[in-house]
Amino acid sequence: MSATTTFPPLSEDASQAMAHVDGRRLIGMQRALASFGGRADGGVAREALTATEREARRWLIQQVAGPRYSWHIDAAANLFLRRAGTDDSLPPVMTGSHIDTQPVGGWLDGAYGVIAGLEALLALDAAGVETRHPIELAIWTNEEGSRFSPGAMGSSAFVEPASLAASLLSTDAEGVRFEIERDATVAALPEASTVPLGRPVQAYVEAHIEQGPILEASGCRLGVVTGIQGVRWFEITVRGSCAHAGTTPLDNRRDALMTAATMVGRIGEMAVSLGDPALRLTVGRFEAAPGAINTVADRVTFTIDLRHPEDAVLAACERRIREIVAEGTGACVAEVARLMQRAPTAFADEVVTIVEAAVATSGEPSCRLVSGAFHDAMHLADVCPTAMLFVPSHGGISHNAAEDTDETDLIAGARVLAGVLAELSR
Repeated sequence: MSATTTFPPLSEDASQAMAHVDGRRLIGMQRALASFGGRADGGVAREALTATEREARRWLIQQVAGPRYSWHIDAAANLFLRRAGTDDSLPPVMTGSHIDTQPVGGWLDGAYGVIAGLEALLALDAAGVETRHPIELAIWTNEEGSRFSPGAMGSSAFVEPASLAASLLSTDAEGVRFEIERDATVAALPEASTVPLGRPVQAYVEAHIEQGPILEASGCRLGVVTGIQGVRWFEITVRGSCAHAGTTPLDNRRDALMTAATMVGRIGEMAVSLGDPALRLTVGRFEAAPGAINTVADRVTFTIDLRHPEDAVLAACERRIREIVAEGTGACVAEVARLMQRAPTAFADEVVTIVEAAVATSGEPSCRLVSGAFHDAMHLADVCPTAMLFVPSHGGISHNAAEDTDETDLIAGARVLAGVLAELSR
C-alpha cells in the first residue's frame, strides 16, 4: 500500500475495539482449539462433523456467556454466535470461517478466522462498544471438502438453500452420509436454537491465513483481499489400444499414455509461454489403464485445475487447451470435459475500503492481493458486501503440520478485524 494513501478515519468505537484486543487471550484460544485433533507433529486432524469437531464446537460454546450472546444452528449445521445489537431487527454483520481441517492440517487455516472473530467480539465487550447491527460469528460446515464432497457445503447452502438436498446425500470414504453426521452434530449442541438458511446479511468479512508466500515475500504483515481467483476444472480422457510391450513396434501403437504425456507437456508450455504471473495451472491427477508394466496403456485420464483473476484469461486458456488436445491425439482419440467453473469473485469496494482504513489505523505494512484459494467468503459475496483480511503464512505453507504464522501477525489481524466489525455494524 502506498505511503501516501489516505482513508477516512475510523470511528472512536472502532479504534477502541482495536485497542482492546487481548493478544494473550487470542493466542491461548487458538492453541486450545488446535488441541482438538492435535497431533504430535504439531498438525491437526479435525475433519468436518467428526466427534472431534463436535468436541471443538462444544468448547467454543463454553467460551462465551452473557445476556447479549446467543448460539444458533441451521440445517447445514452452520453454527453462529450472535452478539445482540441495539436494533436487533436489523440484519447481522457477519465474520467467521471454518474449523474443519484436511486429514492432516495445521493449527490455523480457517480456525484463525473463527478465533479472531471471537476475540473481536470480546474486545468490543471490553471496550464497552454497543453496535446498532447485531454481529454474528459463523462457523461454516465442511469448508475443506476432505471428508464430504464438495467443499464449502455450509456456506454454499446458507447462500443457496436448495443446494443442501444434494449435500445431505454425500458420503465419506466409509459410506457415512453427511445427513447422519449433520443430525448428530445438531443433537450435540442443544444450546443452539435453530435458524433458517438464507437469512439476510448486512456485510461479511473473513480473516484467514494467506496459505501462500506473497505477504511474507513482500514484507507485508496484513493483506487486504480484493477478490478470489476464478477457476475451471477439466478432465481429459485419451483412448488408445492395449498391446504387448515386447512385440508391438513403436510406430504401430495407439499408446494413450505417451499421447497424454505429450499433451500435458504442451499444455504446461502454453501456460509458461503466456508469462502471466497470476495464472495457475495444475495437473493434479494422471491415471493410466490397465496399469501393467508390460502392456501399452489403452486409456488415460488426467485433470487440469486452471485459475486466474480474469474470466477472459480463463476462457482463452480453455480454448487453447482444447486445441492442444484436438491437435495431439495422433492415432488415439481424446475428449475434454469441464468438471467445474467458478467465475472470479470481486469483493465489495465499500467493505474493502473499511478494511484498508483499519489496516492504516493499525500502522502495519500491508498490500492488496487476490486470493488464490477458495474460501467461504466466495459464497457470501453472492448475497452481501464482502471482503477478506489475510495474515502471512511462513513459507506459504498450509494444509500441512508445518503451517505457521507469527503470533504478532495473528494479533495484528485480530485488531484490524475488531475495528472493521465495529465500523460495519454502526
